[in-house]
Amino acid sequence: MTFPFSHRLTRRREFNDAWNRGKKYHTDHFIIIIRDNMVGPTRLGITVSRKIGGAVQRNRVKRLLREVFRIHYLSIKPCVNISIIAKKESPSLSYGQVLSEIKYLLTS
Repeated sequence: MTFPFSHRLTRRREFNDAWNRGKKYHTDHFIIIIRDNMVGPTRLGITVSRKIGGAVQRNRVKRLLREVFRIHYLSIKPCVNISIIAKKESPSLSYGQVLSEIKYLLTS
């Protein structure tokens, strides 16, 4: 399975809606915001600012988060918008660490 465009949050108002009305969870390396979208597939939006590091580090964090979402898509609660904001130490994480940190929140 790929990560299709229909499973992505792309517009600023979608991110803002999740931020303003969603439930926020803080982990050591991420802020995860979950908002019911009532209709449509579960969608993911990722925010990684330049404070995290250079383009290589930011893209690595995004790839790891998309891969966790893609592989565990069927076990994630349906019909929600998920916005994940990376914190400063997130580029040093491995795939297993990212998975263990966010899987519980995504599947509950």
